[in-house]
Amino acid sequence: MGWRNVRNKLRRTMAEVLEIPGEVALDLPKIILVGNVHVVIENHRGIVEYTTESVRVLVPAGEVAVRGRELVLRNILPDELCIEGQIESLCFT
Repeated sequence: MGWRNVRNKLRRTMAEVLEIPGEVALDLPKIILVGNVHVVIENHRGIVEYTTESVRVLVPAGEVAVRGRELVLRNILPDELCIEGQIESLCFT
C-alpha cells in the first residue's frame, strides 16, 4: 500500500471520528446535479475551458468535464461554481 493510500485512509478515519464531511477531509470536489439543467461544483481550483458546449473545471484530483448545449456559468465563487443549460454528460478526467 502506497503512502497516498495510507494518508487517505487516515484522513477518512479522522473525518469519521471528528464527524467532518468526507469531501472536506479528503479535499474532494462536491458535485450537485439537479436533473440535466443545473450543476454545482464545490471545492474547485479554476476553470480550464468554457464554451456554450463544454465546461472543464480543475479539481484537486484532476478535471470535471461538463458537456451539453447552451451552457452558462451562473455563479463563480472562489470555491464554488454553478453551470446551467442542457447538460448531456458529466465526467472526471
